[in-house]
Amino acid sequence: MRAVVLRRPGGPKALRVERIPEPSPGIGESLIDVTLTGVNFDDLERCAGAHPELPLPAVLGVEAVGRRRADGRRVVALLRQGGGYAEVVAAPEAHTVEIPAGIDDAQALGLFEQGSTAYGALSLAGRLRAGESVAVSAAAGGVGHLAVQLAVALGASPVIGLASTAAKRQFVTGLGADVVLDPADPELADRVREAAGGTGVDLFVDSVGGAVARAALVGLAPFGRLVCLGWRPGNSSDPGTGVAGDVPIGPADPAGVVAVTTAQLAERSIGCAGFWMRHVVDDRELLCGIVDRLFELAAQGQLTVHVDRTVALHEVGAAHTAVAARATSGKVLIDVRREV
Repeated sequence: MRAVVLRRPGGPKALRVERIPEPSPGIGESLIDVTLTGVNFDDLERCAGAHPELPLPAVLGVEAVGRRRADGRRVVALLRQGGGYAEVVAAPEAHTVEIPAGIDDAQALGLFEQGSTAYGALSLAGRLRAGESVAVSAAAGGVGHLAVQLAVALGASPVIGLASTAAKRQFVTGLGADVVLDPADPELADRVREAAGGTGVDLFVDSVGGAVARAALVGLAPFGRLVCLGWRPGNSSDPGTGVAGDVPIGPADPAGVVAVTTAQLAERSIGCAGFWMRHVVDDRELLCGIVDRLFELAAQGQLTVHVDRTVALHEVGAAHTAVAARATSGKVLIDVRREV
């Protein structure tokens, strides 16, 4: 089969299309003839060597959609150990769901991982209630553009998006956001508070870290919650500080975590939480329940995965470069069957 193989870390230029043997399914796994896979930040990190425990050579790709050989059904799967950048994958049945009629492969792929992440951040970690205000950083990204739509569908108001360029801010407005802000604005915390009615935002979902996370803490309303999905390279080492009322919020540490004490949390009645998709994936009932809800919202026209581009296997390196440069909006797909 054809696959994109990483034999040594080295960024996009280290990725090569090769012919390798098909995988052999283990216990609890099924072979899937892949139609599409997606580019994720996890793939970029692995390609750069950020996960030294990953054995090499390796096939990247933590998700795939296609047909299960055992029964010919369309399925979408999460692949913790990678393998998605290939024509065939061996996917754990526990992390695989069938796709209903009316949902195409591209939509299913985006909804399964990015959609579930957005839903988990808003509803599980964020405890969002209808009528509450929500802010979403990286709102034009794979998770962010779905989080904006989900916040609207779940009854949040107002919904505030953060996006780095005028084109991306226009895109986020088109998703249904009431207000879209520039994350580089030095008065970002004040802008968030103003957009949320003056007292602050009830829920801020952040995947950027650094100065944006600090502004998020400052911009929270009493009883507001910050949900962290991670951080972006280049933000974690930002030395700036924010001020939460009269309480300083410390600088980010080298791991991208913004320092805040329990006293600071108590004095402003705010909370911080994290969300990791793994805790959904490990709970089969929860995973299926969330995905069913996402598929339902998509069928109703309330949730749409925006596909920025679809590339062939030999174009994966260029796709990685575009994602790393923040030059994409929504989902970047790989059509493993396409040769030109």
